[in-house]
Amino acid sequence: MRDQGARPLRLGTRGSLLATTQSRWVARRIEASTGRSVELVTIQTTGDQIQDQPLSEIGGQGVFTRALDLALLDGEVDLAVHSLKDLPTVLAEGVALAAVPEREDARDVLIGPGDRACTLDSLPPGAVVGTGSLRRQALARAFRPDLELRGIRGNLDTRLRLVDEGDYDAVILAAAGVRRLGWTARIDEHMDPAGWLPAPGQGALAVVIREDSSDLHALLRPLDHLPSRTATTAERSLMHALEAGCQLPVGAMGLPFGGGMRLRGIVASPDGRQAVRADETGAQDDPEALGREVAQRLLAMGADQILMEVDRRDRSSED
Repeated sequence: MRDQGARPLRLGTRGSLLATTQSRWVARRIEASTGRSVELVTIQTTGDQIQDQPLSEIGGQGVFTRALDLALLDGEVDLAVHSLKDLPTVLAEGVALAAVPEREDARDVLIGPGDRACTLDSLPPGAVVGTGSLRRQALARAFRPDLELRGIRGNLDTRLRLVDEGDYDAVILAAAGVRRLGWTARIDEHMDPAGWLPAPGQGALAVVIREDSSDLHALLRPLDHLPSRTATTAERSLMHALEAGCQLPVGAMGLPFGGGMRLRGIVASPDGRQAVRADETGAQDDPEALGREVAQRLLAMGADQILMEVDRRDRSSED
């Protein structure tokens, strides 16, 4: 039953088709579990305003979240929804992660032109594949060093249109966004996470609120999915311990089982020539410790050298 006495909750969201679809999904679940009505408030972020530059050049971590954080802290909205992989591992002061709803498919997918199917193996030599992610570039080059990996920005519908118009032979995307938009039929290949790890937090959503909003903490508790929160907490702990932002070539996948969890991690060079991998199991009730443990193993195997080289390359390109 809808609570007629309380004002609608104002949910901050980016304005893209995917962002509003995800936010409406969360809004419907809040309304169903609490009876409280929810209205969406669209906030323009830096990442949305600047579409013609790589994310690393316009601010890296936080380009899709800072504006929503400010709206939240200023009281313009009561809560906000992010793709968890976009959320910095250290939240803005005064902001709290209230819920991680049940995770969608965390894998990457390959999508080619709508009139013919393709796989990474079947793409012709020198095929142009679109992705702005250093992690995806590194993994693709490791599998197919002959491919031309070209940056691509824009909403999912824009990226698919560029493939269909022949600007790219294929594009690599997160399965979750494609599925949430109902475009599963466009997927040509799911990348096997045993060898192709997704970004930390990929496929999950984050519902954030002001830290002092104790009433909303309680209200949103039913949305929190413990296995999804636990797995993504381990993945984000790994990324934080590596001091790596969401734009660096780091992959991680937490796999809860019984009372434990397995965490896989990878750090790869953007040219695909170097990669270090680690795989550990630990207690499900201490995902942060497991994330730190896997990160330390990666660092001991040379991940720090790979990340420093990426950082040096980025700094030289800015000079």
